[in-house]
Amino acid sequence: MSTEPTEPIRFDTKIAVLLREDLEPWQRLNVTAFLVSGLGTQLPEVIGEPYEDADGVAYLPMFRQPVLVFEGTKETLTAAHARALSRALPRALFTSDLFTTGNDRDNRAAVRAVPTGELDLVGLAVYGPRNGVDKVVKGARMHP
Repeated sequence: MSTEPTEPIRFDTKIAVLLREDLEPWQRLNVTAFLVSGLGTQLPEVIGEPYEDADGVAYLPMFRQPVLVFEGTKETLTAAHARALSRALPRALFTSDLFTTGNDRDNRAAVRAVPTGELDLVGLAVYGPRNGVDKVVKGARMHP
């Protein structure tokens, strides 16, 4: 008999990924994976407990809550980025330049070479209070 609570779990925080709508399917998946990896490394509270199957085989922990994926225009991403910065929410970004690099060092150099207002964003991940994240992704739509 399980001793796990059965009442629904409600989160007062939200994890959201916003992707530019013109990305190829493989790019959407790649950008999403990169973006959420940044949140998990810096925000330990978003990570749940490790998993274990019935045979006792251990698996890595994952996020403790859903990740909502949105899409929008280039302008939507630019506005969302500005709102995330103004609210000082934890964020990760992916720019179009990162599709031409092949490693973390070159990725960081590509971002560092561009002023904030000129970043060609293709993806943004944010974490924070539900209402703050909702305001950041305003104007975006849920990814199909």
